[in-house]
Amino acid sequence: MTLGSLLLPVHRLVQVGCLWGMVVSTALTAELPEAFTGEIDFRRDIAPILESKCVKCHGKGKDKGGFNLDDRQMILQEADSGPAVEHGNSGASYLVELVAGLDPDNVMPQKGSRLTDHEVSLIRAWIDRGLPWDESISFARKPSLNLKPRRPSVPEAEGHPVDAFLASYFEDVGFVPPEPVGDRTYARRVYLDIIGLVPPVTDLKVFLADRRPDKRERLVGRLLADRQNYAEHWLTFWNDLLRNDYRGTGFIDGGRKQISSWLYESLACNLPYDAFVRSLVTEAPGAEGFIKGIIWRGVVNASQAPTMQAAQNVSQVFMGVNLKCASCHDSFVNDWSLNDAYGMASIFAEGPMEMFQCDKPLGKTAQVKFLHPELGAIDSTAPRRDRMEALADLLTKDENGRLSRTIVNRLWAKFFGRGLVPTLDDMEQPSWHPELLDWLAADLVDHGYDLKQTMSLLLTSNAYRLPSQPVSERLESAETFRGPWVRRMTAEQFVDALGSFSGRRFQTPANSEIDLSAGQSIEHRDSLRKSVGHAKWIAFQGIKDVESREMVFRKRFRVNKLPTRSNAHVAADDSFELFVNGERVGRGNRRAKVFRFDIQDRLVKGSNLIALKATKRGDETGSTAAFALISLSDGGPTGGVMRYLGTDDTWISRAGSFSGWAGETLETFGWSRVVELGDAAGGLIDIESQLVANLNAVAQSGTIRASLVASDPLTRALGRPNREQVVTDRRSHATTLQALELTNGVTLAARLSKIAADLLEFYVGQPSELVEQLFWTGLGRGPTPVETEVCSALFSEDVTLTAIEDILWAIVMLPEFQLILWFSVFANNAACFRHNSIILLPTGDRSFRHRTPTLIDLISLRAIRRMDVVDPVGTFPIPRPIPRPAATYRSIRSIDESSIIGGHESFCSTR
Repeated sequence: MTLGSLLLPVHRLVQVGCLWGMVVSTALTAELPEAFTGEIDFRRDIAPILESKCVKCHGKGKDKGGFNLDDRQMILQEADSGPAVEHGNSGASYLVELVAGLDPDNVMPQKGSRLTDHEVSLIRAWIDRGLPWDESISFARKPSLNLKPRRPSVPEAEGHPVDAFLASYFEDVGFVPPEPVGDRTYARRVYLDIIGLVPPVTDLKVFLADRRPDKRERLVGRLLADRQNYAEHWLTFWNDLLRNDYRGTGFIDGGRKQISSWLYESLACNLPYDAFVRSLVTEAPGAEGFIKGIIWRGVVNASQAPTMQAAQNVSQVFMGVNLKCASCHDSFVNDWSLNDAYGMASIFAEGPMEMFQCDKPLGKTAQVKFLHPELGAIDSTAPRRDRMEALADLLTKDENGRLSRTIVNRLWAKFFGRGLVPTLDDMEQPSWHPELLDWLAADLVDHGYDLKQTMSLLLTSNAYRLPSQPVSERLESAETFRGPWVRRMTAEQFVDALGSFSGRRFQTPANSEIDLSAGQSIEHRDSLRKSVGHAKWIAFQGIKDVESREMVFRKRFRVNKLPTRSNAHVAADDSFELFVNGERVGRGNRRAKVFRFDIQDRLVKGSNLIALKATKRGDETGSTAAFALISLSDGGPTGGVMRYLGTDDTWISRAGSFSGWAGETLETFGWSRVVELGDAAGGLIDIESQLVANLNAVAQSGTIRASLVASDPLTRALGRPNREQVVTDRRSHATTLQALELTNGVTLAARLSKIAADLLEFYVGQPSELVEQLFWTGLGRGPTPVETEVCSALFSEDVTLTAIEDILWAIVMLPEFQLILWFSVFANNAACFRHNSIILLPTGDRSFRHRTPTLIDLISLRAIRRMDVVDPVGTFPIPRPIPRPAATYRSIRSIDESSIIGGHESFCSTR
């Protein structure tokens, strides 16, 4: 028998295959539950099965496996594995085979409970009868909430429009608004909410004495007009949202880029919000870092590709859509699908994007798609730049009401503690007051996307002046608005408030390139630019003939009186080293980057020598140029008269490598006068903006806000995020970590010690005057008689560093200091504890856990700790420079504290 005789003809193979298929089909059909023979109603019998077992993966726009059942027509379309349903023939329908579980390895649904035999029989009967469908039922994605713009009319009522909308709401929920808070509480709120600072004592007293009926509106307007402090405060809010930081993942290897300078200037000039969004989305100069995102090191999930990060961030920040789950797979928590996420990501891609599901390739290419196609489409064939411009158009077009609603909702949550849509990053959810949300969003658009206009509306309403509401888990889930929630200071506000005691904050910003003058007057900026003109780009006179890779420049100058501050601002067209009086100060190796060096300790009274060595790196030859501007201040630590010394044609230079040039000895042979190449703006390289930023930072040395510096253990414990993820809301409840950092942290202890030393240095007068100053600065009021007595007990014979530290620590630990919006006298005391970390103190005095701590409690606790009294939990390592005598502790505890509570509207109740 030959091999050929063993082979069946092709037509016989086909016949056998068909017969085998019939056998298999017959066998499978035999195992299926019989089709239901009774009456079938789609709404009653079929829709509930599809809704509970199928829609999660195959409805609301999702098409897992290419199968979608949004409507009848979609069910009949062919899926990835072929037709899912054979019209009128359930026995031959692949869908029936899957839901019946004939193949144990391929059962639908894959997760959750399987269909019962009765449910399968109903599905079979439905298919056999032609899939009758109730046209009023659809499993498609519901129309998006809060998307289309709407301009409701303001209810007819006298007064503020926000209050007019809330009037009927309060009536519906049966809430009668109480009397608004007093002037002192209101002033503290708006100062911290608008510029992030506690009210200066002088300004607060003027406001309290003001009798004009519109003084609150005037105060809000004045604070919003404070461009510098406004920008420095709101920098924190936007840094959290836009993942902008000064150091961290990605900055070392260039996988991340700051937008700090652009962001600060945009806030200072109040860039309209639509233009703000457009600049970020289209990678405007200085704003590229937002879309660039973070290029993570090593192997990462496909959902963290920079293009996917861009899609996630744009959607979350500007549209209130969280795509993070949908970046891996169809989301289980909302209706967004993998196709949606990849559609958005493709807008930012250089080329076609391969799709991955849970990091497994799908063999599909993503199609460019905006989140809401009903607003418009983006041409997938257009260049990347054009696609991003088109995206910006869709985001900011009049028909997109989501952009304005999302930012208005964030501002409401910022000031009131909870959004009009409580889920800030899910704007598909309903608002508890849709008319108010819609009107505020429309008003923002009507006023040219001026965020300050919306802020003014919110902050001048009676709703904002309502007494604060304690936050509990019950209240967080409730939808009834009764006033602003109590909020704790942010980490940055807390640190800035500490600086208010002595007037000193940080010396320099983390990013020296941020032009802090953007928030200041035109006259101030012009003055800085004029100061820049004191220096010129310089080079060796024989620049065209020199082949040396090294060039040295030097200048001798005289100082008759040592300055209080002195800085050198240096740049070169390659790399350089800076020397002062023969000692190397520092170096720079980035072309045209202005480096700032503190040379205060290197100067001497009399003759001084400054020298620069400029070097060509690599194989380049030829002369190199340099630029240096020396600023000298003869004023105090935070101000004074500035004078400048800069590179010009009085400097001398020499080419080549040799010794002795940086010291006192100077050979006259071989040195030549330099040639000027132009000023900082119009010369060799334009570095004027960098110099202005540097000079302004120097001018503000000692007053730099916490938002402009890198995080430290204290700010991290108080909730400052690492900004590798979008953070839209910082939790206001205290944590154990925060409590430990506030009571035992080295960072806070060192800061309080420095503040106390500054106060002691400039202290003149009686101890009572110092106590008065500390209370007014920290709490916006003077001390009560009892508080005065408590503090006086700390001063035995004279004002000491330890006593000032104790009082400072006690004041900043009070709920009255830490809370932005504090309680009325009838507030719930337990809720107060949740906001103030003092309740978590590991102390033997357990009474702290049952009532609001008073100044007596805190001073007593401080005294106990200085005596090294061991509590039940154990003694924590904190500075104890001077043990407090036991007699002092006893005298403090003997004071009657009952008169402290209730004496001011800001205190938490102990009743």
